[in-house]
Amino acid sequence: MSGWTDHLVVAPVVVPLLAGALMVLAGEGRRGLNAALGLASTAALVGLALALLRLADAAGADGAAAAAVRVYRLGDWPALFAIVLVLDRLSALMLALTAVLGAAALVFSLARWHRAGAHFHPLLQFQLVGLNGAFLAGDLFNLFVFFEVMLAASYGLALHGSGAARVRAGLHYVAVNLTASLLFLVAASVVYGISGTLNMADLARRMAGLAAEDRALLEAGLAVLGVAFLVKAAMWPLGFWLPPTYAAASAPAAAILSILSKVGVYAVLRLWLLLFEGGAGGFGGAWLTAGGLLTIAFGSAAALAAQDMARLAGASVLVSSGTLLAAIGTGQGEVTGGALFYLASSVPAIAAFFLLIELVERGRDVGADVLAVTREAFGEGAEDEYLDDDEEVGVAIPATMAALGLGFMGCALLLAGLPPLSGFLAKFAMLAPLFGAGDDGVPATAWALLGALILSGLATVVAMTRAGIDAFWASPAREAPRVRVLEIAPVALLLALCVSLTVLAGPAMGYMQAAARSLHAPQGYIAGVLPAPGAEGAGR
Repeated sequence: MSGWTDHLVVAPVVVPLLAGALMVLAGEGRRGLNAALGLASTAALVGLALALLRLADAAGADGAAAAAVRVYRLGDWPALFAIVLVLDRLSALMLALTAVLGAAALVFSLARWHRAGAHFHPLLQFQLVGLNGAFLAGDLFNLFVFFEVMLAASYGLALHGSGAARVRAGLHYVAVNLTASLLFLVAASVVYGISGTLNMADLARRMAGLAAEDRALLEAGLAVLGVAFLVKAAMWPLGFWLPPTYAAASAPAAAILSILSKVGVYAVLRLWLLLFEGGAGGFGGAWLTAGGLLTIAFGSAAALAAQDMARLAGASVLVSSGTLLAAIGTGQGEVTGGALFYLASSVPAIAAFFLLIELVERGRDVGADVLAVTREAFGEGAEDEYLDDDEEVGVAIPATMAALGLGFMGCALLLAGLPPLSGFLAKFAMLAPLFGAGDDGVPATAWALLGALILSGLATVVAMTRAGIDAFWASPAREAPRVRVLEIAPVALLLALCVSLTVLAGPAMGYMQAAARSLHAPQGYIAGVLPAPGAEGAGR
């Protein structure tokens, strides 16, 4: 790298960090200034993400393996000692998704949610710092640091607005993630004690030379590390905390929190393919696939059992995480490419659904969605006490219910993976390589994944249809909810992104497959982070 583009890699961390610090200094009383700083920061992050996508794609266009990554060494220290940030196609994709979700959540919150509690704006910025840093971190220690920044901010966002249900679910969320963080720290200590390094690329290089007894202990440490990641990815049986936490969170908080489970998936994908020969027949692949399939089953059952739309959205997060883990566990590059396409489609769709739920349910009676239980059991008066439901939050735009209904139908098609939208294309892209793998017949894994995707899609269709009928047709007559453009625009933006993935499926799939090939051939990543002797200092 050379010139001013050197510093673009670190900018996604620096920009929200500076914005968050300025917000803290400005104080909670200057909410207008904080909102302006937040808009400037998230707009800058969207622009940076697009630029980094182009840089990451162009970096490997010439076919040079080491050129496929861009490395930023803070202080220009050698990679083994520096805080190393690494950009490749996968990290650029995750940065783009984070920037879009952050912008959508912020714009939606400006209608009223940022007034529901203290420090929403700095919490959102520090959340973006943790997410972006985790996707760029090139060593386990700094991955842990950014994980903790991300989690600390998410605790505040999960509790934003208070309320008994929110505090109860938030405390469970804090306890589970503190346990996962402890496992992460213990596992990283074991890895460092055996290998003498926490740099991911250096660790991959050193693993081949370890003695058998040392390698066994290192793999035990990595297995514990994997458990910590899978807790965050909400894999069954470790994901019990997710639906109630996300259902209780405010709409903009739930939208940005929906990508947190994908940080765990990202970490598993990054480290597993880097350390275990690109994942082909690698350590733990069968466990990943089995865990992913069980997570799909659990999420589908949770969707069918959901008695309100917020829990249905939380169950959809579980299904998406399970689908990604099951596909990654096959160890096939083309399947991984399809999984990345599914990731790019499902994350915006779920975030849009979380935002849409608040608009659809605005003004409805508490417990209106509840089936077969009494209002007393559901919790009469459990709605947000800090926001006045009679508050004039906007104007009833023309055909409000029709617009909300179309948005709901779009979310249903995407989450169920039905044609013609990108959710269907993503599932097809994951399954096609498994059924055309070779002359040895179709593996049992392919049939299991096919069955899981069909049944999960059917469960989503049933659950979404039931929720849609109740919300739009069977509810008592009521006035159209008053919706601001600031609230409907982020939902439309996220759904439009999914539609664009459908229209531009060819170029998008080409990018995803190129990213998957780089992940399954990690020599380029290693060579990019650890240049040949004598090349250190030749430039970031």
